[in-house]
Amino acid sequence: MTTPVLICDDSSVARKQMARTLPSDWDIEVSFAKHGEEAITAIKEGLGDILFLDLNMPVMDGYQTLEEIKRLDLPTMVIVVSGDIQPEAHKRVKDLGAVEFIKKPTSQEALVELLEKFGLYSPSTEKAPDISSEPKAMPTIKQGEIGKIEYRDCIQEISNVAMGQAADLLARLLNVFVKLPVPRVNLLEVSELQMALALTEQANTYSAVCQGFIGSGICGEALLIFSDSSFTDIAKLLKYTGDIDRTVELELLMEVASILVGACTNGIAQQLDTTFSQGHPVVLGQHVKVSELIKANSKRWKKTMAIEITYEIENYNISCDLLLLFTEDSLENLNKRLSYLMD
Repeated sequence: MTTPVLICDDSSVARKQMARTLPSDWDIEVSFAKHGEEAITAIKEGLGDILFLDLNMPVMDGYQTLEEIKRLDLPTMVIVVSGDIQPEAHKRVKDLGAVEFIKKPTSQEALVELLEKFGLYSPSTEKAPDISSEPKAMPTIKQGEIGKIEYRDCIQEISNVAMGQAADLLARLLNVFVKLPVPRVNLLEVSELQMALALTEQANTYSAVCQGFIGSGICGEALLIFSDSSFTDIAKLLKYTGDIDRTVELELLMEVASILVGACTNGIAQQLDTTFSQGHPVVLGQHVKVSELIKANSKRWKKTMAIEITYEIENYNISCDLLLLFTEDSLENLNKRLSYLMD
């Protein structure tokens, strides 16, 4: 009997990767959803006996989708597939009814093992499942579509995976849950950089540190913009005692930057099958407005591709923006490295 399988992910790259990871001899029909609302509708239409569910999505994210499935008692078995690998993320999706959690990017070998564990699939006795590295044929598509894949989509997806790795390190160090967004990718002029930031002026001032990276003809800078209002809570979590002066603030800023910048850039490099050499971190400013920060350093950046990730820590007044700024002349080599995601 043919099994209806639903893949829910806002990324066209992730939808394609997941579809190609499914065993070629599994008797299924696949449908696609771009966010939780579409997934709920598809399940109600009988298109998702098994649901592969992403967590970080617009409209309705994975957690909200699991809550709605539980509330409506919908007939589906949920396997979460996400780049958010924090221990608390695993616990929360299991508590909400997911049967298993797979980290992105997954492999067919790992998926087959999981499907066999739950009795969802048995390899054909005539032909073993193909777990080679060659691109797999697409399964029969019942509803929805993968969508056109562009390089911007590829960049966003590898950023999503790297973002989750960085958040996992921070979460384990501080024993907290880090709230993750959908990464934003923009090709822009420096004059547009401030407008692209999720952080707003409001009444806040910010401190920032910058660290360069280079490898395989790809270079850029990682810019961490840290809200000054976050220093009190981050000091508590890192068990700093005494007065929080500018020196202590700088130490805190550098500690957070070393975790997020290092893990995120390394995560991107791994997916590009390269390594990045990193320069020494440079303090760009303390207790300044974002507009002043960008203006003072405008000569450092011209036209740039910016990946923006806003990290927030649940139940604490802690937020920061991590910007990965790739130089314009790096884009050709970057796109070449991403070509495997376009196949």
